[in-house]
This record gives sequence, structure tokens and C-alpha cells, in this order.
Amino acid sequence: MHDTITAIATASGEAGIGIIRISGPDAGPILQKIFRYRSGNTMKELVPRRMIYGMIVEPDGHEIDEAMVVFMPAPHTYTGEDVTEIQCHGSAIALRRILSLVMDCGAAPAERGEFTKRAFLNGRIDLSQAEAVIDVIQARSRAGSDAAVAQLSGRLSERIREIRKNMADLIADIAVRIEYPEEDLEEIAYQTILKSLHSIMEDIEALADTAQTGRVLKDGMRISIVGRPNVGKSSLMNALLQEDRAIVTDIPGTTRDTIEEYADLGGIPVRLTDTAGIRDSEDTIERIGIERSREAIETADLVILMTDRSQILTEEDRAIFPLLKDKRCIVVMNKSDREAVLDQASILEASGVPADTPVIVMSAVSRDGIRELIDEIHRFVYGGEIKMEQDIMIADARHEQLLKEAAGSLEDARFMLENGEALDFAESDIRTAWMLLGEITGESVTDDIVNEIFSRFCLGK
Repeated sequence: MHDTITAIATASGEAGIGIIRISGPDAGPILQKIFRYRSGNTMKELVPRRMIYGMIVEPDGHEIDEAMVVFMPAPHTYTGEDVTEIQCHGSAIALRRILSLVMDCGAAPAERGEFTKRAFLNGRIDLSQAEAVIDVIQARSRAGSDAAVAQLSGRLSERIREIRKNMADLIADIAVRIEYPEEDLEEIAYQTILKSLHSIMEDIEALADTAQTGRVLKDGMRISIVGRPNVGKSSLMNALLQEDRAIVTDIPGTTRDTIEEYADLGGIPVRLTDTAGIRDSEDTIERIGIERSREAIETADLVILMTDRSQILTEEDRAIFPLLKDKRCIVVMNKSDREAVLDQASILEASGVPADTPVIVMSAVSRDGIRELIDEIHRFVYGGEIKMEQDIMIADARHEQLLKEAAGSLEDARFMLENGEALDFAESDIRTAWMLLGEITGESVTDDIVNEIFSRFCLGK
């Protein structure tokens, strides 16, 4: 690892301000070499944590750009090392020239995520907090951002450490009982250990149960709107997007291909797919669109089945129903402004979806019923609640997998205890689970995993 690193910390492209970040023991001396006050004087002394206005100059005195600079001494910085930040105009040319100048003074170009990696290695943040940094940057909704910030603040880490402490106490208790067995109290010992083990398993299960919601808030939920041609799918798409994205006409087959757009539905990031009406068609282009519609249904997290309540079910409606097998659905009975011909019971029975499938009566044109539909989407995401006040949430697939593996090891330990096997076996399984949870916070993680995680970061972070 290089002693001092540097990178452009702002996104590429023109902007009012661009930032070059320097971290390491030479962060201060490099600033003194390249910075001049407007008077032309050099910076003889570093003034901590104070923004200073001046010019960035080359060794021959040629001025590159005016800038605001700040020097922040260790350990109270992002990386835990001495850090300098240079704020200049957001010109790609100016930023590259200053970056080149900083490297000429001895700094090495930072690797992806190296600033955050140093923060982790220097103990300023743990691994789960480091991973939350990229989630904050990539958040697609307010709820996703809130979940990432909660993880960044250390709430998940605190919960994991609490569970690990309980596991460590249990391991110590078992070790004592192995070392000093009392045969007449053996049954009591097993029951006491089992009680503690069950409590730990419940804590892990409660955390793992947040994974589906966490994944949706982080990555977005795939929702496909399906139905026969001219049933109102494109009107619903436009209503949810609050813009006229899809073409709406009275001509069946207007949508000949899938249309995808991202939307924020009350804080939930959603990838909406307006599908082509599924029917038999001789039109080659429409048939390709219909095949893509089938694929969109297969890959969707949630399917909105749209019907026209002012007409009886047609063969085109019924052709869709087999594709919904094992899919989570919301049924939308459109055109509430017209006289009802189709009733809720009939559509639920004919489609074969579960009897408790939500049914929304609405008008996609007037947008009556849109709020109820969004509420049902929220219930799907949050497991039955429209709003979930959950500070701690699992949003990373790596964390979810580690929790599952830890739960599996604890289940093995429970089996051993309930069947009266030697305590040594149970202790080994519990210790394995303890190590697995340590990989979430980075307390028992390998260098390969650390390097893989930070390789996903952008340069300058």
C-alpha cells in the first residue's frame, strides 16, 4: 500500500466545483508545495481544518486554477490519516492538471475505494459501514438512502456485535461445563444452553427477515404490468410514472414491445415494465414483443394483472393466467368509471391466483385508485405494513448469505444439544456461526474478501 494516495473525488463532466483528495503522511507537505496565497506567498504552516483561498501553481510559478483548500490532520478524518482536499473549478482539464501535479509531488493514484478501505483498515469504520458508503452513493430512493445511512451510522454493526457477544458468552459457558462437568446437573446444563441458543437464533432470524425489504430498497423491485391488449396497461404505466411515457390509443396492440422505466413509488425504487398485450398475432414485431412480455413476467418480483371490469373475460385474458403460476400478484380491475360486468370473485377464480390476492378497482385514466395500488405495493415490500419503522435492515446479499450460513450452523448445534450429543460438537458449530457474523463487520474477514468488496467502489471514494 502506498503511503500517500490521491484521486479526483467528484464525478466526471463539467461542474461548478471539482475536488481532488489526498490522503497519507505527505498530504500536508504536498499542499504546501503546490499552493500559493493570492499575495504569492507560500503556505509555510499548515492550518488545520480551515478553508483557505488561493491558487494552485506549478513549480515554475504558472497558475493552474484558483482553489479553496483544507488540510485535516489525523486521526479525525475520513481515512484516519492526514487528508488534504482541493476544491477548484469543475473543469476536466483543471482537475487533471492538478491531479498530475499532486502525483508529480509524490502521491500515487488511488485504487477503487482505497480511501474508504483505508478508513476500514485504520479502524475508523467497520466493513459493514464501508459497504454502506457505496449504497448511499447508489441509492435510488429516499427509503433506500435512509436504510444505507442507518447502516453507515453503525446500527447494523452494533446489532451484529450484540449477537456475537451473546454467542461468545454461550461459548464460554459451554467451555466451562466441558471443563468441569457435573453429571447430576447435565440435563439442566443442556436445557440452559438450549434456551440461550434459541434466543440467539431468533435474533438472527429477525435480522434475516428484513433482507427482502432491504434488497428492494437497495436494488429496486421489478414490477410487470400484464393484461390483454387495450385493457389500460399503458395508461396505468403513465399514471404511476406521472408522465405520458407510453403511447395510449384505442387500437389493440399499440404497445408492441416492453417499455421499462424507473419510478419512486412513495420511497420504493421500482423498475416498471409495460408489456405488450399477450395474444396470438401474425405480426412478427408484435410476436417478438409478446415473447419479451413472457420473459418480463418470469423475472418480475411482482406482477400487476390488469383486467377490464366493464367486459367479461376473453380468451386473451385467459391465455395470460397460466403464466402467473407461483408469481406474487396484484389484480387491477380497470375502468371503474364504466358499468361493472366482471366481479372480483370471478377474476380470482378464473386466474387461479390465491384467494387473498389484493384486488384494486380503479380508473387508470382518471387515476382513481392509484393511491390504493401504491399502498398494496408497500404492503408487499414491507411484509403487510404500509410503512415499516425499521432502523436495522439487511440490504447486502453478502450479509444475507452469512446470516443464513450462521443460522445453519446454529441449527446444527441445536440438533446436537436436543439429541444429547457431546457439548464439544455444539460448541464448534456455535463458534463457526460466531466467525461467520464477524465477516459482516470485518472482525474475522480475509484479505481476499476485503479486496473484492472495495473493488466495487468508484475512484476517489
